Amino acid sequence: MKDKALIIRSIAPLVESPLHAESLTDEALCGMVVEVLEQEGEWNYIRTPYRYEGWMHESCLLKDLACVRRWETLPKKTVWFRCADVLKEPKVQGAILQTVWRGGLLAPLGEPEEGWRKVLLPDGREGFTPDEFLGKYVTEQTPAGEEAFREALVKTAMLYEGTQYRWGGKTPEGIDCSGLCSMAYLLNGVIIYRDAAIKEGFPMHEISLSEIKKGDLLFFPGHVAMYIGGNRFIHSTGHMGTHGVTINSLDPKDPLYREDLRSHITAVGSIF
Repeated sequence: MKDKALIIRSIAPLVESPLHAESLTDEALCGMVVEVLEQEGEWNYIRTPYRYEGWMHESCLLKDLACVRRWETLPKKTVWFRCADVLKEPKVQGAILQTVWRGGLLAPLGEPEEGWRKVLLPDGREGFTPDEFLGKYVTEQTPAGEEAFREALVKTAMLYEGTQYRWGGKTPEGIDCSGLCSMAYLLNGVIIYRDAAIKEGFPMHEISLSEIKKGDLLFFPGHVAMYIGGNRFIHSTGHMGTHGVTINSLDPKDPLYREDLRSHITAVGSIF
């Protein structure tokens, strides 16, 4: 059995090798429980709940097994707002204990009072955040039906519109193309491969372009986007002039058309 650890940082960077200077490959988020596969000094080779692996610094992790087990048993809420400040007191003037970004997890303590929710942070500190910033922690696809799920995927991806591009990023502070698509699915209870590819062992499978529907993914060389309907797609791009999460089109008549992408589609993916 692998050791477990709890992410206590708001954003916990994963890198390719145990050096601070290494390029970012992913970001795990506050409240996630990860597996520790290997340790080298202050660095841990970890596997995330969505089965992505990389090196993470010791400072991002709480390894006390009793604390991890307790956290796993607690009900959780997901931060759905761009970010949520957890404050020492239930008032806007309260000192900030920690800022948790969208996708991070908090454990609610009791019912909300006057709009404030008392919460437990993964490191054991208690604080308060606006209850409206929190949403359901979804761990599996809801049985609402395919159309409703597709709409939810698009709505979730659109929350990140205007976010800057960040290689390896996964939050409204900065996000890359596969981070955007994988987070849209993860927040709706489905784990897809974190990188811009269709990978065996994950639910995404290839379909034809003529079959594409909202929430399906468009793959390009080293890039991925989500189809939102009407021949348009949302993606996070480092392309100069847009540089971030934006909407473009497959239609040459649309002012948002990106011919460089339309002519280089390598695959279309769907979980349906």
